[in-house]
Amino acid sequence: MPRIAIIPARGGSKRIPRKNIRDFMGKPIIAYSIEAALKSDLFDEVMVSTDDEEIATIARQFGAAVPFVRSAINSSDEATTVDVLLEVLDFYKKEHRSWQQAVCIYPCAPFVTAELLVQASAVFQQQRADVVFPVLRYGHPIQRALKLDQAGRISNFLAGFDQSRTQDLELAFHDAGMFYYFDVARFEQTKSLRTDNTIAMEIDENHAQDIDSESDWQLAELKYQNLK
Repeated sequence: MPRIAIIPARGGSKRIPRKNIRDFMGKPIIAYSIEAALKSDLFDEVMVSTDDEEIATIARQFGAAVPFVRSAINSSDEATTVDVLLEVLDFYKKEHRSWQQAVCIYPCAPFVTAELLVQASAVFQQQRADVVFPVLRYGHPIQRALKLDQAGRISNFLAGFDQSRTQDLELAFHDAGMFYYFDVARFEQTKSLRTDNTIAMEIDENHAQDIDSESDWQLAELKYQNLK
């Protein structure tokens, strides 16, 4: 069964410059995603999609393929993960290579492990899913979320939950921002990583950290040190 790991890593990150190859606990952060994919032994190809020569060089050093330069349109701020994945799959089609299953692993996901990828693959097979991805539980009931006006006055996002007990409220989850394991044919048909047959794997909040700011980066390093 042909399977590919795709790691999208453009050079133009804004909030944390050069984020995708910044040193994280001793090596470029993208190396963790590459190494997890290789160590899992699930994939016939582990590739990085990038527009940046330095990222490409580092990716190759850690064992990934970089078979083409990502297009300018799919390296812009407006490009989506779906756009990038479709470009990758189209490239391989032109090379007469096709895939049944794929994983998209984000380059700033140092908590991704080979074991977690293998677990996702097993869930994917058992549930006959279109997509499998990890999620985190919200730490506070979202039914009690507040919004503030310019003066700081509060109002509820949702009405009717002020007197509800926490244990009576439905749990809520959010994307862990690590990876998506998906069926290629179904993805090309729907052009979406969220279908009515998408399965979530809940993981512990200490085993993930979305990195969008300097404080996120520092928290990720603390979590990683604690785990190790």
